[in-house]
Amino acid sequence: MKILHTADWHIGQLFFAYDRTYEHQQFLDWLVNTVVSEQADVLLISGDVFDVANPSAAAVKMFYRFLNKVTNASPGLQVVVTAGNHDSAARLEAPTPLLESSNIHLVGVVKRKEDGTIDYDQLIIPLYNKRNEVEILCLAVPFLRLGDYPVTADAGNSYTEGVAALYRELTNHAAQQLKPDQYMIAMGHMHVQQAETTEMDKAERPIMGGVEGVSATAFPPGLRYIALGHIHKAQAIDPAGIVRYAGSPLPMSFSETNYQHQILSIQINRGVVQSATSIPVPVTIPLQRIPQRHATLEHVLTALQQLPAATGDLCTAPYLEVRVLLNGPEPSLRYTIESILKDKQVRLAKIDTRIPAAEHSETSNAAPVPEALAALHPVELLSRLYYSRYNTAIPESLLALFHEVVTEVNAKEQQA
Repeated sequence: MKILHTADWHIGQLFFAYDRTYEHQQFLDWLVNTVVSEQADVLLISGDVFDVANPSAAAVKMFYRFLNKVTNASPGLQVVVTAGNHDSAARLEAPTPLLESSNIHLVGVVKRKEDGTIDYDQLIIPLYNKRNEVEILCLAVPFLRLGDYPVTADAGNSYTEGVAALYRELTNHAAQQLKPDQYMIAMGHMHVQQAETTEMDKAERPIMGGVEGVSATAFPPGLRYIALGHIHKAQAIDPAGIVRYAGSPLPMSFSETNYQHQILSIQINRGVVQSATSIPVPVTIPLQRIPQRHATLEHVLTALQQLPAATGDLCTAPYLEVRVLLNGPEPSLRYTIESILKDKQVRLAKIDTRIPAAEHSETSNAAPVPEALAALHPVELLSRLYYSRYNTAIPESLLALFHEVVTEVNAKEQQA
C-alpha cells in the first residue's frame, strides 16, 4: 500500500502580516496532482490543518474544497485527518456526519463511553488495499489535551505517561481485532523528545507548559509506522525510520531559507516499510535574506538598491528579511529601508537588527543583578533594558519623556 504522510499545513496563517492564501492553494493543487501521480491509497494529515482554532470561512472552504477535489481526482483514496494543537477538535469533526459514506475520516475528539472509559474503537480506522480488503488498522490519535488520556497513578509526568498509556491501551485494543495479514500504523501530534528542533519550531509554543516531550518508546512495538505532526522539520526519530515527522509544507520562518519542504511517500508491503521517500514541495514564494550575515547599514542599503525593479505584480514576489548591524538606535531605519524597496520586486517582511555586545566591567551599574523586578523603579528598569539592547546609556531626552509618562500614570492612579 502507498501512503502519503503530511502535516502542519497551518491554513490561514499570516507570514509577517502577509496573507498566504495563494501559497496554500498552490500547495493543495500540487498535492492533488501528487496523489494521482503517486497512485496513493491513503493520505494521512497529522494535525494542524489550520493555523488557529477559529479559522476564517475562506480557510475552511479551501480545506474542504481540497478534500472534494482530491477524492474526485483519485477515486478510492482514503483520507485520515487528525486534529493538532492549533485546530479546534470539535470544529474539525463537525462535518463527520456528512462524510460517513465517504473515505474521508476526521478525528479530533477522544470520545468516551457512558461509563467514562475511552472509546478506542472511535480511534481505529480500517484502511483498504486495492483488492478492497482491510490490510491496515490506522490508530488515528489527535493532539491529546488534558483529560483525553488515561490517568496513571503516581506518575512523575502525568502528560507523557498518560500519552504512553493511551497508545499502549489503544494498540492492545486494536491488536485484538487484527486478522491474518493485517497490520497497525498510528498517527500522532506531539513533541517527541528525540526530535531535532530548530529555529523553525520556535513559532510552536510549548503546548503543555514545557513538559510535553514524549519518548519514542511510548509507541508500542506492534506499530509498523507512526505518522507524526507538530515539529516542523521533517525527520526520522528512530534508526529504523518508522517513526517520522513529515514537517510543514510551507516555510514558517526565515531560518528555512535553504530548507527543502516535503511530504513523505511510504510504501508498506506485508506490514513492512519498504521505502520512505521524501517528495519535495515546490517553492511558490521564495524567502530572501539581505545580506546573508548582518552588515552595516551603509552596506545593506547599497545591496537593497541593487534589487530588481518591481514588475507591477507582487503576488509572487519574495519575502525579504533585511539584516542590519547597528551601533545604536536608528529611529528612521524602517522608513529608510521602505523608501528604497518601494519600487523593488520584493515584499519586506522583517528587519532583523543586531548591536555588537559591549564589554563592561562587573561593577557596571547597567549589568543585570538578581533583584526582584518589583523592587526596581520603572526608570531603573528602562535604563537597564535600554543599555542591554543598545550598549549605551539612555538619552536624556527619552528619559525625560518617560518621566512624564510615569508622573501622568501615578496621577491617574491616585485619582482612581
